[in-house]
Amino acid sequence: MNTLDSIRAVFSHKSTVGLPDDARVAMLGYSGGAIATEWAAELAPTYAPDVNARMIGAAMGGVLVDPAHNLHYVEGTWFWGAVMPMALAGIVRAFDIEDDFRPYLTPNGVQVFNEMQTTSIGHVLGRYKGLTWQKMVIPAYPTLERLPLYVAAANQLIMGTGGTPTIPLFIGQGANGGLEGTPGDQPGIWAGDGVMIAGDVRTLARDYCAKGTKVHYEQYDALGHISSLLLWLPNSIDWIQQRFADLPAPQNCSSICAGNPLEPIPMPVPWRLTRNVGK
Repeated sequence: MNTLDSIRAVFSHKSTVGLPDDARVAMLGYSGGAIATEWAAELAPTYAPDVNARMIGAAMGGVLVDPAHNLHYVEGTWFWGAVMPMALAGIVRAFDIEDDFRPYLTPNGVQVFNEMQTTSIGHVLGRYKGLTWQKMVIPAYPTLERLPLYVAAANQLIMGTGGTPTIPLFIGQGANGGLEGTPGDQPGIWAGDGVMIAGDVRTLARDYCAKGTKVHYEQYDALGHISSLLLWLPNSIDWIQQRFADLPAPQNCSSICAGNPLEPIPMPVPWRLTRNVGK
């Protein structure tokens, strides 16, 4: 929503007076930028139809589709493991549930969680080797699926649940996470780029294809998250330039392989009952 509001602001601010009425917009984002780009693309038709009318395409790479899957994928790894506490901090901040979340943390979890509040990803990568959910959250909730507060928030952050993009998409995703210290053979997860999961991205792309969105998908099987950027960026820029040149948007939906299920996590029953009684 912030991304869409920012685009709207560009066209309404006095400093941009004189822009052609038919000026068009394309979005491009990788990794964290892909989160903003993808959500803006799927929310635009309903949240900002005026902005959506100006959009001609969105390019994204290294995409975080399902937070719960990604937390399982990176926890305990030496390089990308810090993404787990950073994602937890971001989720509880976004939903304003930080005070509710803290009582579930172990003493170590509190320390790590506090460190996440004022740092950036560039400062934490490689610093939390072996960090797992169990080391952060009290034993009563041994997996993230058992903590209702997290489940309620994370289920709302599965991409594709907020709407369907009406603009063409370019999606690029690496699939050799072993290069960056993340095993690629975890049961039920399939291969990823070290931090993002290729199977999740393919499922999202295929779902959009089935709903009529033109999607061009590229998978970089030999590359990790960082190295994929070097291939994705020039390809995505070229794709965007073609959109501004009014060339037909390519799509390769029929060749995108099947991916992982993106089903919401079942909500633990005891918590649901407690919440209902409280209301």
